[in-house]
Amino acid sequence: MEIKFRSLYRHHRMHYFLTRVTVCCLLFFTGFCGNNCFAQQASPFQKVKAVAEEYRVLPLGEVLPEGWLKEQMEENLNGFTGHLDSLAPDLILDDDIYGKNRLSKKVKNKDVGALGVTGEAQVQFLWWNSETQSNWRDGYIRSAILTNNKAHLIKIEKYINRILATQDADEYLGIYDHELRYRFDNENGELWSKASLLRGLLAWYDYTKQKTILNAIERAVQNVMDNYPINNSHPFYSVNPNVGGTTHGLTITDVFESLYRITGKEIYRDYCLFLYEDFSEQTLNEDAQYSKLMNDSILLKGHSVHTYEHLRSLAAAYQASGNNELKQAIDHFLKKIDFETTASGGAVGDEWIGGRKADATARGYEYCSLQELMHSYLELFIKSGQQSYAARAEKIFLNPAQGARHPNGTCVTYLKSDNSFALTGGLNGDTSDKHQTRYRYSPVHKEAAVCCVPNAGRIAPYYVQHMWVKNDNSLVNALLGPSEVKTHINGKLVTVKESTDYPYGYSFTFKVSTSKNKFALKIRKPEGTTKFSVSENFSEEDGFIVINKTWNGKQSVQITFLPEVIKHQDINNETYFTYGGIVLALPIEFIETKTKPFPVDGFYDLSHSPKELIVYQYIGEPVSQIPDKLKFKTVLLNPINNQKQSVELVPMGNTILRQVTFKTGLK
Repeated sequence: MEIKFRSLYRHHRMHYFLTRVTVCCLLFFTGFCGNNCFAQQASPFQKVKAVAEEYRVLPLGEVLPEGWLKEQMEENLNGFTGHLDSLAPDLILDDDIYGKNRLSKKVKNKDVGALGVTGEAQVQFLWWNSETQSNWRDGYIRSAILTNNKAHLIKIEKYINRILATQDADEYLGIYDHELRYRFDNENGELWSKASLLRGLLAWYDYTKQKTILNAIERAVQNVMDNYPINNSHPFYSVNPNVGGTTHGLTITDVFESLYRITGKEIYRDYCLFLYEDFSEQTLNEDAQYSKLMNDSILLKGHSVHTYEHLRSLAAAYQASGNNELKQAIDHFLKKIDFETTASGGAVGDEWIGGRKADATARGYEYCSLQELMHSYLELFIKSGQQSYAARAEKIFLNPAQGARHPNGTCVTYLKSDNSFALTGGLNGDTSDKHQTRYRYSPVHKEAAVCCVPNAGRIAPYYVQHMWVKNDNSLVNALLGPSEVKTHINGKLVTVKESTDYPYGYSFTFKVSTSKNKFALKIRKPEGTTKFSVSENFSEEDGFIVINKTWNGKQSVQITFLPEVIKHQDINNETYFTYGGIVLALPIEFIETKTKPFPVDGFYDLSHSPKELIVYQYIGEPVSQIPDKLKFKTVLLNPINNQKQSVELVPMGNTILRQVTFKTGLK
């Protein structure tokens, strides 16, 4: 999602937002220590020795969804992911921004979706449609591949051929005409439009293994390196510190890392270090710059999606350099993110973080941020092998991401809070900003920006691809859930089918098929489970169940976890509960209203109001599971009548309106 400096200007029309932007920018530089921060050591960007990744990401398609995961991805293809081009054809189909409608000095305006964006503000953000198109296509391509949807795959192949035909003789793939490309000292979408585009093309290469696709991607990346020479150019230089598309462009490290993993060419990994160094040394309003991260007095303030996506760019830089200073920066970064993380695992930013801590009721998180932070945690897991990062990613996907997606797959919320008491536009029913529409369900969210819906289509495919990873002699189930993996270990084909209803059930069957192959099958234990049974001899290692044996033919492993309800305190000392991988919530009955129909049948903007709002309080009563159901009973205090009341809690991901955290009440 574009920096929501984008968002700032999405609301440029609003005096409210102009004021907010000004305040945020002033706050951002408070305490900024500039180049003096680097005096502590010679250079945090000096390459020491590249660090090998602990695990390898499997090519897209080697891991396939099963069960409810596959059903949900098919619902998305029948819903917002498969129909966004029909719901917003003006932004996705009519604007051939990578081809005949490339940006030039003559282009002064463009329909980018956000209402009321005009003049200079609009000119700055003419790249928006590249993000809308390419992030949508990235999720769409991956979803079609993982569900093997033939009709969508045929449609995608035509798109791939068309987009590759736009590559110039000098190998340029992008959104700018010759007179503009690589010639910027202000806002631009050069690297960002390429990052979002090439991620989708890499997915298609994974699926087809067509060398022409990989060659086109490598040539496009070489064009970037030719025009922004490593250690001898400044792709993030800007006279304006507020440049959303420019700094979104740091995520092109995703592309360079993928190419390094495919080809083994060191230049791709080294270029990630160069990009992060230049990003850190420019005067920009961004949280992830090295000097700011190392100053613990500076809280995260920036546009949330930028902040959380840049975590993995920093991790890529560390991996390329092996410089311990960058490793320390990651540690500082994670501590700051923890300060912004709610009970559900979602990190706040609505759309700015603003130096204010997480709050289950008063702060929201953006769907774009859920996707980007989940992806960043997955990259940290791949690099370090620490299961806690996989657990963080899983928590995001199973809880706030599910809880911000409408159960029928037609729409998502742009912003949502853990305690979601109303979804009528403003935060929990707030009406002070008449233009705020983000806190409600929509299949497009065009009046704000068509960014969260595309990213909602990306989150499940990225989750599925990372469910299984491997190294030389281990196959690792990093993210639990119904799935099937087919890959090679020790040069031999290994197939594992994981049958489970997780996180809605905790019994697992792993059917392993291979031929005389000794390797370790590693299964990550769900959060909050200490009791379990395994049908094979096993050991425990760093949060994993490890079955190390010679596998031959078809064999099965049964694992049953026995989770318990666990009570927690959030950052504001409010109480919440988890059961294995799920966060529990008190559902609130609601009235659903269709506020806007779309020309595609079955798609609407939806508003949800509570039938009756009671914000309950916790009085220390136990929470217990209702036998044979994924429901939980407890007693809470109704502060309106000061009476105890029996209630039922359910998985947060199954709710629309809900209460997740509870302040302590008097018994």
